[in-house]
Amino acid sequence: MVQSFTTTSSTTDSSQKVSKVEGIKERSNYLREPLASELLEDTTHFSHDAYQILKFHGSYQQDNRENRVKGQEKDYQMMLRTRSPGGFIPPQLYLTLERLSENYGNHTLRVTTRQGFQMHGILKKNLKTAIQEIVNNMGSTLGACGDINRNVMAPPAPFTNRFDYDCVRRYANDIADLLTPQSGAYYEIWLDGEKAISGEENPEVKEARQRNGNGTIFHDSPDPIYGTLFLPRKFKIAITVPGDNSVDIYSQDLGLIVILDEAGQLEGFNVLAGGGLGRTHNKEETFPRLADPIGFVRKDDIYDAVKAIVATQRDYGNRVERRLSRMKYLIEDWGVEKFRETVEGYLGKKFEPFRPLPEFKYLDFLGWHDQGDGKLFYGISVENGRIHDRGSLQLKTALRRIVEAFNLPMLLTPHQNVLLYDIAPAQQREIEQILQECGIKRETDIDPLVRYSMACPALPTCGLAIAEAERGIPGVLARIRALLNQVGLPEEHFVVRMTGCPNGCARPYLAELGFVGRSPDSYQIWLGGDPNQTRLAQTYIESLAIENLEATLEPLFVYFKQEQLHRVEPESFGDFCHRVGFEALRRFAATYSATPNASIQEMVNQFSSPVNSENVTTSGAEPIAAATSSESSVSVTSGSDSPTGATAAAAADSGVPPTPPTPPSGGGGGGDDSEGEDASGSSRPPRRRINVSNEIYLQLKTEAERQGKPMSQLAGDAIDAFLKSLTEQA
Repeated sequence: MVQSFTTTSSTTDSSQKVSKVEGIKERSNYLREPLASELLEDTTHFSHDAYQILKFHGSYQQDNRENRVKGQEKDYQMMLRTRSPGGFIPPQLYLTLERLSENYGNHTLRVTTRQGFQMHGILKKNLKTAIQEIVNNMGSTLGACGDINRNVMAPPAPFTNRFDYDCVRRYANDIADLLTPQSGAYYEIWLDGEKAISGEENPEVKEARQRNGNGTIFHDSPDPIYGTLFLPRKFKIAITVPGDNSVDIYSQDLGLIVILDEAGQLEGFNVLAGGGLGRTHNKEETFPRLADPIGFVRKDDIYDAVKAIVATQRDYGNRVERRLSRMKYLIEDWGVEKFRETVEGYLGKKFEPFRPLPEFKYLDFLGWHDQGDGKLFYGISVENGRIHDRGSLQLKTALRRIVEAFNLPMLLTPHQNVLLYDIAPAQQREIEQILQECGIKRETDIDPLVRYSMACPALPTCGLAIAEAERGIPGVLARIRALLNQVGLPEEHFVVRMTGCPNGCARPYLAELGFVGRSPDSYQIWLGGDPNQTRLAQTYIESLAIENLEATLEPLFVYFKQEQLHRVEPESFGDFCHRVGFEALRRFAATYSATPNASIQEMVNQFSSPVNSENVTTSGAEPIAAATSSESSVSVTSGSDSPTGATAAAAADSGVPPTPPTPPSGGGGGGDDSEGEDASGSSRPPRRRINVSNEIYLQLKTEAERQGKPMSQLAGDAIDAFLKSLTEQA
């Protein structure tokens, strides 16, 4: 039985008054008013109530905050977002969007992190024309925003010889259709009641939408799944294949993973639920969360299972406090078992056990690939998703020329990139020529820090932004690259994501290094996500002034480099932060001081015990050239007769920071081992630093490499021999 819409999760008193947005939705006559009436008015913007309904139609009302003048009306403009399941953009739609961005927008297009396009800068008077053009050219904006199922994501790779990839494309489109609003308001308002010709809906979807699964639908309602109030908040779905995490599957309200049987046919889907990344600063009751395994569903039951999960959120999600309205809070409050049992009640059967999966990997599909049918596809990196012409980079021109010349469809990726596909091999050279003429780099020529980064638009148009993101991240990445070069990690890269507010549109909480806008020019720093986006990062610094970026990250990079000298297998920066733990990171940073007269490699030596050269990789063992000063520093290890635990005292005497604790191998807490002991518990001999000329340093370095011994050992042996000779002379 369907519950009352005033019912909330068990942490909320059902007698509490629902949020004002709930009333706006209920009075809207299935997403019509007051939007339809206000669209006819000669004004520059919509009222608050109309704007709330406008979101469901795929548009956000914004203003350029840099154009605000006290006492004058805001510079109102609309952002329009496409509904493009799986990122599919037919050629005529792309050319239409490109033209609209020139005629009515800000001359740019932006690929979103949910595989759609956004246009910014559209005036209210041009909004209807823009939407009409999109719909009449095989596109839609319905359901791209609002308290509803958003764009359904899927891996963008257009493989034709992989049945599992074919399944995710088909089901992404079908589930998007299943959960599309049905009242007809969209077509009444924007197309004067004429529904544009589009692909024929799967008959199984039509049947499933009307099928009642123990209270999943409202009979005789224009919108049988959503009713009059729709969902408590946005709802996000992604579908993928085992091993492919190009869609950030654990960040979704609902994640589906295709499972094939031994014959290679579709058997069903693993189901994940309860992911979501949005949060609010200083509201600890809000938090990012990864999706939980719920179970396995047979293919014949997948539409009913999706409806059952949506109905559970619809009927039990929090409609009182919007910041707690996402399904992740319902599952966090109830627990997985209660949630599963409730969904099974709507479904009418139990979930089967979750099927085993291989490890997920992040894939971006950039560059040239065989499509599987004799044709090719090509992935183009689009920095922060912004398609424009600026200086020598003429990406917008390049895409227009290619699509016009070859009539190619495209797939937008969850990482804000573009894949062109159905390319005949004979067209490859001409396409490469166009890209080269327009200044488009090959994927191998792009700094991996940039390639794997993401940022939201943020300022100046997003009303929620409190710091830069898209405009700020290029400079931040350049500074990080310079710092990595400085500390001797020129080939290192990791996933960096930045948002201008804590809502998490660029999914920073899954990054290895996440920047979340805290105030103008200050960011919350998140560390410890993994390169494949299967683990949440954690807050490392509550508020970092961006001017202090290098001072904050340098100790972490030095510590990271030191740790890699001890490891046979390489480790990502995010995995390193997670393994050693934040306590160890903070203790290292607190005692670290960059020494002008020492190379970074020598600073690493001060914080590490002697390493067997056989266990050091070539890349990790290569020190940076000495500083330009006439002197360099060499750490010398005391003999075994030094008292146990003397490391810190020796460091204090010499001005060298003490060695931080090294956690046990594979540990995640960090900082629990006694200072001065390695992972095995043995005492480390203390280190002392002496200064030598650059000439002596380089000679010592060359000899150490020739003999395969640590520089500290050679220096100690030489000094010992010298002191013995003095004793003999005396």
